[in-house]
Amino acid sequence: MSLYPLMVEGSALFAVVVGGGSVATRKVKALLDAGAKVRVVATEAGSDLLDLASRLRIELVLEAYSRDYLSDASLVVAATNDAAVNTRIAEDARGLGRLVNVVTAPSDGNCITPAVYRSGEVVVAVSAGGVPDAAARIRDAIGQRLDQRYADAVQSLSALRRELIDGGERDRWTSAAAALIGDDFCDRVDSGRFAEAMREWR
Repeated sequence: MSLYPLMVEGSALFAVVVGGGSVATRKVKALLDAGAKVRVVATEAGSDLLDLASRLRIELVLEAYSRDYLSDASLVVAATNDAAVNTRIAEDARGLGRLVNVVTAPSDGNCITPAVYRSGEVVVAVSAGGVPDAAARIRDAIGQRLDQRYADAVQSLSALRRELIDGGERDRWTSAAAALIGDDFCDRVDSGRFAEAMREWR
């Protein structure tokens, strides 16, 4: 699978997750955290999914899988415990031109969900050749460095960028970015010198 990395605004997604077990639940929660609208199709649902449905956070359809449930989806997640059903879901989704993630066989789908680290507006997604445990280890190693200092630095940069560009000072933002986000950016953040440099531009 040749991958094209892409960050998508969660609220733009209508996801259909097929399956009611623990893996499906993790997928649903990640989608909800991103702001996606979610429909779950399952013959049985665990207590966490039932709770989400009771709070109107998901549309829960307690029925056997049918291709019809995919018609309005932008993203499909095949997360049942039956590999044959997941394969059929993938075939149906592909036939409808939908993005589909297959938890039991990622190569059957056309997209994957990477291991993700978040700290404020810093989001790092790691894929490791279809080996989730390796991706998680790499993500955790990155996350050990990208602590709250990086979230704060990025938040400050984002605020400065909006302030200058919205104020008609695009050239000043260009100069600020060149001065603040150079080759030594990470060293400055790690040492605490970045906050000092930011004060010169506020």
